[in-house]
Amino acid sequence: MLLATIIVLAVGTYLIRLGGVLLRDRVEFPDSVQRLLPLAATALLAALAVTAALMEGAAFAGVARPAGVLVGVLLAWRRLPFVVVVIAAAVTSALLRLAGVP
Repeated sequence: MLLATIIVLAVGTYLIRLGGVLLRDRVEFPDSVQRLLPLAATALLAALAVTAALMEGAAFAGVARPAGVLVGVLLAWRRLPFVVVVIAAAVTSALLRLAGVP
């Protein structure tokens, strides 16, 4: 049953992507919508990042994870190397959890 579900989802995903390629020349969006499409992709990625940072399953992840993410964002904003950003974020979350902060 699980394999059948995976196959159905894979075929459905492929057909949705194929529909976009086949209908690209047939569907025309107004200029206002075309200007907003790149912003929609950015908003979607931001929403996914915020959800991953704040939620664990259906519950709030606690304070340690968002604090680590905040440290990572600040260090990335300061243009530190990616490895430093990831390690600093992980260490921040780990130290807060070691201190008993959920």
